[in-house]
Amino acid sequence: MVFAFAVSAACCLGIGFVLQQNAAQRAPMSDFLSLRLLLDLVRMPRWLTGIGMMVCGMVLGAIALSQGEVSLVEPLLATNLLFAMALSRWQTRQPLGRSGWGGLWLLAGGVAAFIVAGQPHGGATVTDPLRHWLIIGIMIGGALALAAASKRARMSIEAPLLAVAAGMLYGVQDALTRVSGKQLSKEGLTAFFLSWQPYAVLALGLTALLFVQSAFETAPLRMSLPALTAAQPLAGIACGVGFLGDRLDTSPGALAWQVTGLVAIVIGIVLIGRHPAMPSGTAEVDRVRDLQPH
Repeated sequence: MVFAFAVSAACCLGIGFVLQQNAAQRAPMSDFLSLRLLLDLVRMPRWLTGIGMMVCGMVLGAIALSQGEVSLVEPLLATNLLFAMALSRWQTRQPLGRSGWGGLWLLAGGVAAFIVAGQPHGGATVTDPLRHWLIIGIMIGGALALAAASKRARMSIEAPLLAVAAGMLYGVQDALTRVSGKQLSKEGLTAFFLSWQPYAVLALGLTALLFVQSAFETAPLRMSLPALTAAQPLAGIACGVGFLGDRLDTSPGALAWQVTGLVAIVIGIVLIGRHPAMPSGTAEVDRVRDLQPH
């Protein structure tokens, strides 16, 4: 069931990201990294559909995280790029070609290699609060630093910086979602609402959403989605192993395959993200506009 919910979540997320980017490209650049961007986008039906798909993906992902370890669920969520690729390929009618198929097999094979070699399983949750806050602080601080740097960066790296920042926040959000789910099942609704984690999940989600939409607004999907998709599982796995007590096989052979799997995932993500089927910017937006009824 963990696999089913995680892959279903990835499907919803991938489709949702494409629809959101289609709409965000039309937003005025004056809204960059401003809450006004979300207020403008909320009036676009395509964006609302994309957000609806993303919310469905997050709910399914939360169910998967409540049943399985973060280190298991995060690599599966990274397959959202395969579904984004499928929708983009349908929109653009581009064949996959060698790079597309290569990226697909590297991503799928990398996820399988990491899970089979690592055998993620639960352990005792780390109780040291300093370790919790250190890891969370590094992730959130790094994400905010990247977002600040994106304001001064060249246009070509602005979107990837924001996407990595969003991916780091989403990784922390997934870890805290698992904590909140455990708390709800063990301690009940009152303790759930009195704890800080659910509110941190909402704050992280809203901030990451602003970063993602700003990245989608400033550059083609191929410039942002690969960075987002690669950063989220790495951040989530770091949190899972760092303070949630996730355990991985640490024998030399297993570690080698895990590293190989993670490298294959990142390379596959980059290859798929840079494929011509991915929306390339204003030309794609203009094509979508032309297809709409007047």
